[in-house]
Amino acid sequence: MAPFGTIYTYPHNFRVQRASVIAALNGLELNIPEDFKIGVDNKSPEFLAKFPLGKVPVFEDSEGFRLSEASAIASYLAASGPLADQLLGADPKTKAKIAEWTLYTNTELVANFTPAVLMLYKFIPFDEAKYNFSATVFQNTLAKVEAAVKDGKKFLVGEQLTLADLEVAAALFFASGFLLDAEMRKTAPATIEYVKGIAAIPEFAKAFGEYKPCETRVKGGA
Repeated sequence: MAPFGTIYTYPHNFRVQRASVIAALNGLELNIPEDFKIGVDNKSPEFLAKFPLGKVPVFEDSEGFRLSEASAIASYLAASGPLADQLLGADPKTKAKIAEWTLYTNTELVANFTPAVLMLYKFIPFDEAKYNFSATVFQNTLAKVEAAVKDGKKFLVGEQLTLADLEVAAALFFASGFLLDAEMRKTAPATIEYVKGIAAIPEFAKAFGEYKPCETRVKGGA
């Protein structure tokens, strides 16, 4: 059987790892070329004709259907298999809550750890004040997750896994590798137990690997 579609990306992109989890849950096969060269292939005329911004990840299927923006790709994969109602919600209120967590992931979690990522990989110069500010804001945003799972709740919306969990847990799993260190984890213990629970789901573990959070922050200025 031909793959459901192809995702072009750079290696170890947590957004594509998340897409792989969703695809596995829905029984979809994805093609993710390992020889895709970021900074080269995504700047080619052929690529830019399809995806004018040159951003990754992007999705394309054999019929020429294309998507950019990682959360749009995630939603499409979630809607394209037997677990669609579970992952995206079967009623308006559930759908809205899942959308709320998706937006929170992008506008709060990812937006606030991005400066640390850019400094870590030296896309921008290390700035202690900016780093500390973004780290503090990121830590403060964890309060939303902590409140949602403080009583040992395993899932963010309802009583089963949804896209909300995959959005939030994927971002926090990634952040745990460089920013969400032992000191910060003490401020959100229920959140960490929640992430561990999602990370133990077989499809998630296969895509992301073992959950090994950093003990101290990894800074670009180090």
